[in-house]
Amino acid sequence: MRTDPLPFHIAVEDGILDDLKARLRNTRWPEAELVDDWSQGIPLKWIREICRYWAEDYDWRSREARLNRFAQFRAEVDALGVHFVHVRSPHADAMPLIITHGWPGSIVEFTKVIEPLTDPTAHGGNATDAFHLVCPSLPGFGFSDKPEITGWGVERIASCWATLMAKLGYERYAAQGGDWGSAVTTALGAQDPTHCLGIHVTLAMGSRPIPGEQPTQEEARALAGLKHYRAWDSGYSKQQSTRPQTLGYGLTDSPAGQAAWILEKFWAWTDCDGDPHNILSRDELLDNVMLYWVTATAASSARLYWESFGRARRHGKVTVPTGVAVFPKEIVPPVRRWMEDAFPNIQHWSEMPKGGHFAAFEQPELFVAEVRSFFRKLRA
Repeated sequence: MRTDPLPFHIAVEDGILDDLKARLRNTRWPEAELVDDWSQGIPLKWIREICRYWAEDYDWRSREARLNRFAQFRAEVDALGVHFVHVRSPHADAMPLIITHGWPGSIVEFTKVIEPLTDPTAHGGNATDAFHLVCPSLPGFGFSDKPEITGWGVERIASCWATLMAKLGYERYAAQGGDWGSAVTTALGAQDPTHCLGIHVTLAMGSRPIPGEQPTQEEARALAGLKHYRAWDSGYSKQQSTRPQTLGYGLTDSPAGQAAWILEKFWAWTDCDGDPHNILSRDELLDNVMLYWVTATAASSARLYWESFGRARRHGKVTVPTGVAVFPKEIVPPVRRWMEDAFPNIQHWSEMPKGGHFAAFEQPELFVAEVRSFFRKLRA
């Protein structure tokens, strides 16, 4: 079996697009919520309008072409077909960097940062800040294969990423991630310190408060976020970590259901002042939903929760240089004191002025500047 990376081009069949429009036009809607806000979930008027736009005005072919402007490949890694964007910088001394998304994200999150990161001189930067960029789709997400056996949790994905970077010829590389990407990036830094130069993360959900001590202002902010998440925002996680298959039937059958399941999180987790449209366009939001719909990955993407929650993480301390960006609307903003035991080599800590969970998607200029700033410290 050939294992070399093969070029990949997104080309969704017309029949899938026709079926999508038919399903959207035949959606059976529930009655409206009984409140005048999002506290019972995504409002009927809001989701009906975006689904109307999706069916009648959204032009996937033009959006598909925008995604295809980036070089994409598939490679067999650990007996799984992995899809990834791989854009090499025109600057020969660029640093290899693997960036990992999470749920309910995709490689779409990185479309506004790929070009400035790989070709900084064309975007107001210096050649010395250039990266060769690898952006894989997580197993069971997007155009990567769906695992056919159990065991594809965070640690195995990290091992897969290390193998992928070696396969691409990168003896030394850096890593960045948010959401599940932060967990994978953390595991990568712990597992492969010989080859991983350093890591940068925006979320540290595995870190915990120090018991018996009066919380600082920073810690109080994180504790408030954690309390809200557990009380009002974590139902999706419980469902996906316990019964992903049951959930998958409805989301795979109904595009309106899939959109609502995903886009409610873009309301909850972005710095959007109450409406995702304030920070991301309808086309951008739907581009991300499309990578779940056209690949029918509702169940397979949810299984990452089943694989990871309630199972002991096996990676140890992360000793490679670590950078952390704290975006104010993150689900639970990272706290340095809580992280220091597991990350004894934190060399960079940045409090960002705005932005939320989907940092590269929401605030691409801030994200690019932040990534350049941290990894500048690690360049030879």
